[in-house]
Amino acid sequence: MKKLLLSFAIIGLFAFSPSKLIKTKITDGVYVSLPPELKPMTPDDIILRYPSVRAPLAAYTDLNRTLDFSVNISATQWPDTDLEIASKFFKSSISNLFDRVDMIEEGIHTVHKKKYIFFEFESRVNGNKMTLGEQSPVFRYTYIQYLIEPGRTLVISFNCPKALREDWQESVRAMMKSVKVK
Repeated sequence: MKKLLLSFAIIGLFAFSPSKLIKTKITDGVYVSLPPELKPMTPDDIILRYPSVRAPLAAYTDLNRTLDFSVNISATQWPDTDLEIASKFFKSSISNLFDRVDMIEEGIHTVHKKKYIFFEFESRVNGNKMTLGEQSPVFRYTYIQYLIEPGRTLVISFNCPKALREDWQESVRAMMKSVKVK
């Protein structure tokens, strides 16, 4: 009986483990391990999802286009010793982007000997009752981290519908801890 229970426990662990992550080169000196479900976005996807003068260094999505992972260089630069002040600035910016932000976890952590500011949260953008098709609120799960270096700030982010958070949270945390910048 104990062997049977142990077998079910082991099967359960593997059944719910995240997809195997694959080391992926983002650009020279920037690597991250990504699940095979994420594929590079098409140029049209990038234009629609990241309407900016500055395209991301890399952007990935799944086949249904419900998940987004991107690496970008922020226009905002900070002296690398001001992580606490930068963290407050980035948190304020995040709060201003959404109608509601529920922070899951935030702080500064070290990944491969580099310090990253990170925020993991759920957000809500209220719908527009006057516009047909945009009346319902939009709920998202996001994990974003910033690497502040002299001359640049790397922004690494993942987001998906809030309903998919439990499916992806473990994988996303592993992805963010796999980031390697040389």
